[in-house]
Amino acid sequence: MRKIRKVLLIAGGLNWGLVGVGMLMGNDLNVVHMILGSWPVVEGIVYVLVGLAALLKIFGCRCKKCMEICASCNAEGMDKKM
Repeated sequence: MRKIRKVLLIAGGLNWGLVGVGMLMGNDLNVVHMILGSWPVVEGIVYVLVGLAALLKIFGCRCKKCMEICASCNAEGMDKKM
C-alpha cells in the first residue's frame, strides 16, 4: 500500500508541476490527460486515487497492517535512541 501511495504521490506531484509549467509557457502539459484523455472516467479515477494517497500521507493509514508496521518502526527507533 505504501509503494502504491508513493507512486501516486510522485506521479500526481510531477503532473501538477508540469501543469503549472505548461500554464506559464502557454501549453497543456497535463500528462494524465494526454494519456487517459479519451477515457474521462479512468482519468477521474486516477485523480481521485492521487487525492486519496495525499490524504493517507497527511493523516496516516489506520488499518491493522499499517499500525503493526508503525509500532515496529517506533520500537526500533526507541531502541536506537537509547
